[in-house]
This record gives sequence, structure tokens and C-alpha cells, in this order.
Amino acid sequence: MNYTCKTVGDAVIIDIKGRLTFADYSQFRELTELFTENKSRECQLNLNDLEFIDSAGLGMLLIARDKMRMQDGEVTLRGAHGQVKKMLDLGHFSSLFRVE
Repeated sequence: MNYTCKTVGDAVIIDIKGRLTFADYSQFRELTELFTENKSRECQLNLNDLEFIDSAGLGMLLIARDKMRMQDGEVTLRGAHGQVKKMLDLGHFSSLFRVE
């Protein structure tokens, strides 16, 4: 997993690229610290360049959602396609996140 991050107002926008798997767990936890440290109210995860996600990756998205909820914030998932979109659909993530 590779990512870039920027802050716009009180929102953190994160572009995730490559694969999101169990091997990325510690790096993803560090990533979630970025928006908890900034007390962000919104986190936008751009998944347009994410090629693959496994069940551990789905769990990491849930971790991000839980951390944002602790700050009364919300996570938006954007641009998922292909295998990533199929996994989000199978997991009914549209009932857990705002999906665009």
C-alpha cells in the first residue's frame, strides 16, 4: 500500500494505491493516527487507485470508521472499482460508510 494525504479544512483526504492487505496493517494504523491527531471531522478515502483489498483490508477500513466515530466524524469511501468494489458490495459497506 502506498498513500498520499492532505488536509482541506477539517477533512483529511487520503489516496490509497496498490493493495490493502494484512501486510499493511501497521502502516494503516499509522495512517489512522494522522486524522485522529488532527481531530478531523471527516476522512475521505480515495480508493480509485486501489487494485486489491482482502478481508484484513476491509477490517482496516472498519478500524478507520471506528476511530472517526470516536471523534464524531465520518469516513467516506470514494472511487472503488473492480475487485475492491466487489468486496465492498459483498460486505455491504454502503450500509456502514458513505460510499461515492
